[in-house]
Order: sequence, then structure tokens, then C-alpha cells
Amino acid sequence: MSTSPPIFTATSAYSLGFVTAVGIAAYIAAKSLLPKNASWQDRVTFIWLAFDGIIHYTLEGSFLYYSMFGKQVITSSGPMAQMWKEYALADSRWGTSDPTVVSLEILTVFGVGTMCFYVLKQLVQRDPARHYWIVVLSTSEIYGGWMTFCPEWLTGSPSLDTSNALYLWVYLVFMNIIWVFVPLWLMYDSYTHIAGSLRLSQANAAAKKN
Repeated sequence: MSTSPPIFTATSAYSLGFVTAVGIAAYIAAKSLLPKNASWQDRVTFIWLAFDGIIHYTLEGSFLYYSMFGKQVITSSGPMAQMWKEYALADSRWGTSDPTVVSLEILTVFGVGTMCFYVLKQLVQRDPARHYWIVVLSTSEIYGGWMTFCPEWLTGSPSLDTSNALYLWVYLVFMNIIWVFVPLWLMYDSYTHIAGSLRLSQANAAAKKN
């Protein structure tokens, strides 16, 4: 009698454990590097961007390594390749060097990943110019997510496997939707700082004229 292969495997546990470890490292970095009087918004922003940057450089950087110059994840070996093979069970494009996905990941790793660490530096230095870069970075994240999934949805989602809860709700939904809602919150928070500063400057200029 044949049995179905287990859905949650050792690779599943290793993959989720890696992401959790990155989150813990980001939290420790925020506790160590931010001033003690930093606002909760700045702490959340630091933790997210540290987590985001590490994920882009390590996890997604390894995807590019396994997916460029004639290579594919499905024919590669190693711990990071195994993690991407696991994710490719939910979205097969990540196993076969899909050109759209690879193109977006090049921008994500080298562009967005670098911006994450630049904004982290600005947060530590309490540079208000960070709010402009947070808006740019967050817009890039949302655009990347849209271009990753919209073409797939428009063609009937042939590469997506939503047959079980792990693939659908953890890999496809949770692991992607946080890169929508968190950037939206970051954009709103930075908007309030930018708009508030401009309105105050405009009010002060008007007061001086009077």
C-alpha cells in the first residue's frame, strides 16, 4: 500500500528555522544599535529592515547564485538549494530559473537589499532623510511582489501548487504578504513624518511673513 510523502519535512523545519533565526538576529541588532530612547516605530522599522536586508542578501542572493549562468535550483545541491527546492514545491518558477523571477530578484538583492542596510545606517544616526529612502524601498518591495504574482495570476497560476495548507498559507500567502503589509505601514509612517515636516515648515514660513 503506497503512502503519500510527508508535507512537512526536515527541510521545511530547517527553512522556517532559518527565517526565525534571521528575525531573532534583527531583534538583537535593534536592541544593540538603536538609542534607548528610540520610538517604537523606529524599533519596528529597524527590526524589519534588518530582517529584510539579511533575507535579500542571504536567501535570495543564494537563489541568484543557483539560477544564473545556466544553473537551476532543481539541479543544484547544498543547504540553501534545498530550501529553494522546498519553496519550489509551492511555486515551480523558483526551481527552473524563470527569467521574470530572476530579473526581479537581481533588482531585489542588489537594489532593495542594499537600500535596507543604508536606511539602517540612517536609523542609527537618526538621519531624517531615511523617510525618503523608506518610501522608495517600500514601493520597490510592493512592485516586486506585484510583478512576481500578477503575470502568474493572469495566466491561470500554472506554476502554483495550492493543494495543501503549508504550501498555500505559509509559503505562498504568509511568506509573501508580509512584504506587502509591512512596506505599506512603513510608507504611511514615513508619509506622516514627511508631510508633517513640510506642513510645519510652510506654517513657519507663513508666520514669518505675517
